[in-house]
Amino acid sequence: MEIQGSLISYFSNLVKTKGGINLAQGIPAFQPPAELTQKLIKIASENYHQYAPGTGNQLLRQYLDTHYKILKNENEFLITNGATEAISLTYNYLTEFLLTSKEIRAASFTPAYESYIHLPKIFGHKYYAYTINDYNYFDENEFIKFAKSNSINVFFVASPGNPYGKTISKEKMQKLISISQEIGFYLILDAVYKDLYFTRQSYYPIGELPENVFYVNSFSKKLSITGWRLGYVIMNKKHFAKFSYLHDYIGLCAPSVLQQAVAEFLSENNPENYLDNIRKKIYSNYLNASKFLEKSGFYIPNIDGGYFIWCKLPENIGNSLDFGIKLYENYRTAIIPGRHFGQEWDSYIRINLAREDNELIPGIENICKLAQNL
Repeated sequence: MEIQGSLISYFSNLVKTKGGINLAQGIPAFQPPAELTQKLIKIASENYHQYAPGTGNQLLRQYLDTHYKILKNENEFLITNGATEAISLTYNYLTEFLLTSKEIRAASFTPAYESYIHLPKIFGHKYYAYTINDYNYFDENEFIKFAKSNSINVFFVASPGNPYGKTISKEKMQKLISISQEIGFYLILDAVYKDLYFTRQSYYPIGELPENVFYVNSFSKKLSITGWRLGYVIMNKKHFAKFSYLHDYIGLCAPSVLQQAVAEFLSENNPENYLDNIRKKIYSNYLNASKFLEKSGFYIPNIDGGYFIWCKLPENIGNSLDFGIKLYENYRTAIIPGRHFGQEWDSYIRINLAREDNELIPGIENICKLAQNL
């Protein structure tokens, strides 16, 4: 069976329309901070129902500027409709304004988040994958050879990643940036899971953002508000005029009411206590789920954070799509087949850990039952 389009949409929509356990889409089961939802109720009755400024709500921009010292460091930024828009907007800007005279050759570490693979395909560009090394993330000499031989000019990177929650060390991130400047390609840094680390926080060079590096993040995962679609992108000031011009005609602005609610919440509350509880919950889920899966023959690589378990199917099972279909048909449980993140990962599956026990535990049990039956 072949499925057209996003496997994340396909499997998560099965649960949304027909019921079951959704361990597919990266949706948190956790409620947002109570203070945030109270702000939303209050602001919904006030005068915030018209377009927000294209660059973003002023109070929210002030918070981010203070948090990152963006303007002080000669950078600029704007608020977007989630990190997905921020990534696609950045890709559009690079390919339509800066790389017009070149054949676009994009790449990312693999297993790769779906946008990194499909954005180049949508625009008819070439895409290349560089496999993550489980121990040191990437070999510098091999990576330089890969980037040069394929003439890469746009590279996506996330730390921790999705689906594989591996974190790049500070040394490796700095080396990656140095290589990108030496060879001459642009970096899109996806920091969506930056605050959802287990033991080691990710490093991102916000205070010294080079001209060829764009930083993307969002409020969706850290505040458990994926449906609010609020992200942002930070860049060197030299890009801002044309970048914001493009945004005016593609995204215009994120929802005004939601921006104001997040802005007021963050201005009056420290989200760290909330985040700390979420981190502990996901890490505990990872440790507990790993034990059950390993007993059933799954291989679980060590990860540093994020929402997901990225695991290899038992040796006698090689087709991740077939496994995902049978899992839903027989146990009403949805996961994402590994092939969605690159054909070479067809022996892996991705499982969402950001769920409560009443859903995660039976979901993991169902995965193990199917593996044992097969």
